[in-house]
Amino acid sequence: METFCLRAMKRLFLDKILVWQVLQARSLSGADAVNALRPFYFAVHPDFFGRHPREREVNENSLKRLNGYLENLQKPGFRSFKPTQLTFYVRETEQQSLDSQESLSTPGFRAVSITLNTRDLRSTVLDILDSCSLSTEHVQSSNVTMDSQSHKGGPGTFYRPIKWDKTYYTFTGFKDPEEELEQAQKVETALISWLDMNENDAKKKLKNSLPLREELERLKAELSYQLQLSNIRWQRSWGIAHRCSQLHSLSRLAQQSPEVLRNAKGRTVIFTDRSGVSAAGHVMLGTMDVHHHWTKLFERLPSYCNLQRKQMILEDRISHLLGGMQIMYMEELQPLLTIEEYYSTLDSFYSRLLSQRLSFHPRSLRGLQLILEKDHYAPRLHELGHFMVPTICDPASLHWFILTKAQEARDKLNRKDELKVNERELTKSCTDKFSLKRLYKDPSVSSAQMIHCCKRLLEKPLPYLQGMHLCISYFYSVLQDGDLCIPWNWKI
Repeated sequence: METFCLRAMKRLFLDKILVWQVLQARSLSGADAVNALRPFYFAVHPDFFGRHPREREVNENSLKRLNGYLENLQKPGFRSFKPTQLTFYVRETEQQSLDSQESLSTPGFRAVSITLNTRDLRSTVLDILDSCSLSTEHVQSSNVTMDSQSHKGGPGTFYRPIKWDKTYYTFTGFKDPEEELEQAQKVETALISWLDMNENDAKKKLKNSLPLREELERLKAELSYQLQLSNIRWQRSWGIAHRCSQLHSLSRLAQQSPEVLRNAKGRTVIFTDRSGVSAAGHVMLGTMDVHHHWTKLFERLPSYCNLQRKQMILEDRISHLLGGMQIMYMEELQPLLTIEEYYSTLDSFYSRLLSQRLSFHPRSLRGLQLILEKDHYAPRLHELGHFMVPTICDPASLHWFILTKAQEARDKLNRKDELKVNERELTKSCTDKFSLKRLYKDPSVSSAQMIHCCKRLLEKPLPYLQGMHLCISYFYSVLQDGDLCIPWNWKI
C-alpha cells in the first residue's frame, strides 16, 4: 500500500512538472514577443515608406494600436478585450513577389488586414505573423528567449530590436534588415537638389488637381451650410478625389434622410476609419461604412448626450483629486478615440487614483492641464506645458512628477501663446516670401520644429516653391495632388 502511494505521489509530481513545462513553453514574455515579432516590425517599419506618406501614416497609427493591445495583454488580471482590426502595408520580399499570384495595387508592398482577438501573447504573435505570411518556426520552437533588459523602456515596451548576428546574412546571402533600415533613416537628401528634381512633377500634379480642389471647397461649403455643421475634417491625408467622393456620399445621404441628419447641427464631422462619436463630441464617419451605418449613427446622436455628461462629471472628479488640474482631450496630441473608449480610459484612471489618494492641496494646481495617453509608461511634460500621463501610471510616481514639474509646466503654458503667435507669423512670412498657395505642417510636427524650419527657409532663395502647397513633415515626398512634403530638419 505504501509503495502504491509513493508511486502515485511521484506520478502526480511528474505530471505537475510536465504541465508547468508545457505552460512555460507555450507562454511568451513581453521581451519574447518583441523578439518573435522582429521580422514583422521590419516588414512594416514606417521608415521604409518615406516615398509613400499615406502608407507610412497607416503603419504608424496601426503600430501604436498594436503596441497598446500587446501591452494590455501583459497587465495582470486584464480581461476586457474587444476585437481590434488593424491594417498594415507589408514590404514584399523578392520571393514573396515571385510566389504571389495576385496583382499588387502598389509595387513593393501589399495591404494586410489583421484582426486581434486573442487573450495571450503567443497566440497574438502567431496570428500577426501568419496574417503577413511570415515564418512562425522561431515562435514554435522553445528557443524564443531574450533578456528584457536589452530593450529600451523596460518590460512591456515594444521597440524594434535590430542587433542580429551579421554572419547569418554573410553566409545565406539574405539582405540584412538592420542595414536596410539604417540606409532608409540616414539618406541625406539636400533640399534644393530634391526640389529641383521634383518641381515639374509636383506642378503637373497640382495643375491636374485644381478642378477637384475647387469642387472640394464647393461641396464642403454647401454641406456645412445645409446641415449647419461647425466644420468638416479628415483624420488622414486622403487625396482630393477621395475626399470629394466622401462628400458626395454625405450629400446623397442628406438628400435621402434630411430629418435624421439634422441631429448633427452644430457638430464637426470627421471622415475617418470607423464610425462613432469621438471623445471631443465630433461625428466620426467611417469611410468604409455604407449609408446604413451612417444613418444609424446620426439617429443615435441625441443618446450620446448622457454619456457626454458622465464624461464631464468624471473629468471633474479626476480634477478634484489632482488639485484642480484641468483634464483635457486634444486630438492633435492623442489618437482619435470614440467617446466610449475615452470614458473607459477616464474610469480606469480614476479608479487608480482612488486606490491611493494623492495629497494635493485643493485647487493648488488650477491652471495646469493633463492629457491621458495609452502608449507610454512614464509621465512627461509637453513643450506646450501639458502633462502627458499614461493611464497605467503609478499614482505615487505621478504625484512626485507633478510636484517637481508644476512650475516648469506653468512657465511653458505662459509661453504657449507666444510660441503659437511666433509660429503663425513665421508661417505667414514664408507663405508671402515664396508666394505659396498653402503652407502647413504634419500634426506630429511640433511648434518648435515648425519655427526652426520656417526660420531656415526664410534664409534661402527658393523659386521652386512659387504657387505650391508645402507640407512640413519628416520626409521628402510629392503627394498625389501635387503637395510637396519636406522634413522639418531639411539639409542643405
